[in-house]
Amino acid sequence: MDIRSLKAFIAVFEERNITQASARLYLSQPALSATIRQLEEQLGAVLFQRQPRGVEVTDAARLLYPSARRLVEEADSLTQLFRGRQDCQPLMLGVAADLGQADVSRVLAAAYRAVDGLLLELAAGCAGDARLDEEANRCEDELFLPLWEEDYVLAMRSDSPLAAQPLLRPGQLLGQDLIACPDHPSHQRFASLLGVAARELAVAARCATLQQAATLAAAGAGIAFVPQGLAKDHPKLSCVRLEQAELSRRVGLCYAPDALAKPALARLKQALAAD
Repeated sequence: MDIRSLKAFIAVFEERNITQASARLYLSQPALSATIRQLEEQLGAVLFQRQPRGVEVTDAARLLYPSARRLVEEADSLTQLFRGRQDCQPLMLGVAADLGQADVSRVLAAAYRAVDGLLLELAAGCAGDARLDEEANRCEDELFLPLWEEDYVLAMRSDSPLAAQPLLRPGQLLGQDLIACPDHPSHQRFASLLGVAARELAVAARCATLQQAATLAAAGAGIAFVPQGLAKDHPKLSCVRLEQAELSRRVGLCYAPDALAKPALARLKQALAAD
């Protein structure tokens, strides 16, 4: 059971209000609602019924609450036991799955430089006091601090016959094995860039994330169309540009305005903005 999900549940249970609970957790309302939905799916039970003002707790929520409190208190006591330092500044940072690890590492290094006594906790997806993600995935109530921009490239093993080319035309991909990521928005953009050549290409593998696509390319499964930062995580991959493919993405820090009340996040945001 995810402790972060239980903390979100406890906040909503005690506040009886999504808005107040999100403010208490320094979390955006969409992120909190998504966390509660995931917990309900995991438990197979509805925990809250939305009302015109606030939420109504269900019998399942009343049954879960005492156990959730106990588990969270035990987890917090363990954190205190091993924390060792009384002057630490906690910060939970969500990290999207499809980001280059070298780029993420640079942000984390900046966090440790900017915040003395930082106690950093990394979370997956949209959890946390703030998160690293694409600008396109920013929630409506979040602010966005751009950190880097990267182009989409054709990622292929360095021993591929096409890897030495600085630029490839769509027609040059005919007969090549491609890696498809159909659930990602970039897949349709890639298909439109290929034009009529898309009908003649062979799909050698399918995957759910761009990170998986880059990993498959490094394994020799074929050519993947991914952000350059993901390809650079794999030493065996070469990056080749696709002709007239002006597709890029901006990645940065997504955060709710009231989350800056947390000193560690405020210092991190200030440091990143100054770079």
